[in-house]
Amino acid sequence: MIICRTPLRISLFGGGSDYPQWYHQHGGAVVGFAIDKYVYISVRALPPFFDHKHRIVYSRAETVNEIAEIQHPAVRAVFAEMGVTEGLELHHDGDLPARSGTGSSSSFTVGLLNALHAYAGRMVPKKALAEQAIHVEQDVIGEHVGSQDQIWAAYGGFNRIDFHHDGGFDVRPIVLPLARRETIRDSMMLFFTGLSRIASDVARDQILNLDRRRSHIDRMVAMVDEAVGVITDPKAPARVLGEMLHDSWMLKRELADRVSNQAVDEIYAEARAAGAIGGKLLGAGGGGFMLLIVDKKDQPKVRERLRRLVATPVDFDLSGSKIVVYEPKGLQHC
Repeated sequence: MIICRTPLRISLFGGGSDYPQWYHQHGGAVVGFAIDKYVYISVRALPPFFDHKHRIVYSRAETVNEIAEIQHPAVRAVFAEMGVTEGLELHHDGDLPARSGTGSSSSFTVGLLNALHAYAGRMVPKKALAEQAIHVEQDVIGEHVGSQDQIWAAYGGFNRIDFHHDGGFDVRPIVLPLARRETIRDSMMLFFTGLSRIASDVARDQILNLDRRRSHIDRMVAMVDEAVGVITDPKAPARVLGEMLHDSWMLKRELADRVSNQAVDEIYAEARAAGAIGGKLLGAGGGGFMLLIVDKKDQPKVRERLRRLVATPVDFDLSGSKIVVYEPKGLQHC
């Protein structure tokens, strides 16, 4: 039995510049962090007593004999990419809902890859794990996704990520004293809007508009440098991040029609009226979790105003995707 734990993430600034259609021409940068909410993937050899070869359990259960029969696109793609030949049983569990803007699809892909490498007796560097997940999602499955989620999932941490024209990337950890990290964390409130969406559908609209919204993306990328300066300045109040997030969210809403909607706009307006300084929908937009920056004194008012929504406390994850149970029976090979 192999169990892999892979973090979800919160992206703060620079979203949109992590699409390959953008950074191959202009470069890109994002800043954000992995959170202490996780995707768990367990893998074990399926005993040879059944009339199926593979069993895959997520929001549904699949029993198949051939990889091509697997309905889950990431499982089908990863099994094919890894050359799985042995019968396997795979289970997925997550701390947060899927399609909620926290990068769960990429965390699933990274976690599955990591688990299968461990099952085969291999330890894979974080960079290689992220690169393989990006390849699977963008090239094998052909999804309209960016490249930051896979990196957060593999690396964990509070980082700045730079994307290069040649497709490479650099991960630069943001080193903070514990007190500063706690100040940033304690200013955040996370609410589930109850709205789900398929991120790649929303992202497709944004990708089509990238060239027409170049000034928007340029400004959002410039905010990465500004945000790193604020985050690392112990004298800068966290509310400055909130003001920047508000400005960034106003820009992002103009990237495509489906980034926001009336229900989301109403939630955001209510939060601001109750004292939230600023915030954003996580991920591509359209639904999922809303991050808010709120002074501590105003947090009870915001929580009361949004009491119909599920509030989710979060902390930082600093380790990235990791194998938490490794109990192979001999060295199995995919």
